[in-house]
Formats: sequence, C-alpha cells, structure tokens
Amino acid sequence: MLGYILLTFIDLLFWQQGHCQDVTQQPEIRWSSAAQSAEMNCSHSRDKGHNQMYWYRQRPGETMTLIVYTVFGGQPDYGGNPQTKYSAIKNTIETGALTVKDLEPDDSGVYFCAVSKHSDVRRCNS
Repeated sequence: MLGYILLTFIDLLFWQQGHCQDVTQQPEIRWSSAAQSAEMNCSHSRDKGHNQMYWYRQRPGETMTLIVYTVFGGQPDYGGNPQTKYSAIKNTIETGALTVKDLEPDDSGVYFCAVSKHSDVRRCNS
C-alpha cells in the first residue's frame, strides 16, 4: 500500500512600498500518493513589471528554503535542486506553476510562491 504525502499551499502576501498585495495559489491543500506528481499554480494581479516568481518549501520544524526562481521569458534557476524532482514553468507574467515529481514522505511541507519586480540575487565576479 502506498503512503500519502501532504502538500500544503498557502496564499502569500507580500509588501511593496507599504502596500499589501495578494498572490494566489491553487490548490490550497493536497494529499497525494507516493510516487505521483503534484502541481501547484500561482498567479498575481500586479503590474507587468512583476515578472519574477520564487517557489519556496518549508518542511515541518525547518526554515523555509528556495526551490526555484523563474522569470518570464527566461530559464528557471533551480539553484542546485534536482530537475528530476522539480519542474517550474512561467508561461505568462501573471502566472506560473511548480510540479514536485515522484513524491516521497520527505516532500511533505508547506509550499508557496512570491513575486517580485527585481531580484535580490547578486553574483560576484572573481
């Protein structure tokens, strides 16, 4: 008998210049069987400048970690996370999706997305 994996998706509110803006995720909660895949969708209603999307996961008892960064018109940056486990798409500025593949008990947690106009990622040249 296969075990069930609980994936929780939350609506994330983000702040910009003192204004709270909604980011919507679907579904809100999902139970999935081990070895299956689970897809979550994210959308926002901000201006077209908010073309970047970040997907995070928080496991029980741990701090949140970035899974993948996507930007409309670019390639996802998985930051060392395996693409055999995660797949992210950003087909429009307002929407994106994350798929967690081949679910295992370790994939349980809270998943959420955030959107931004600019990146805080900095690269240093040696």
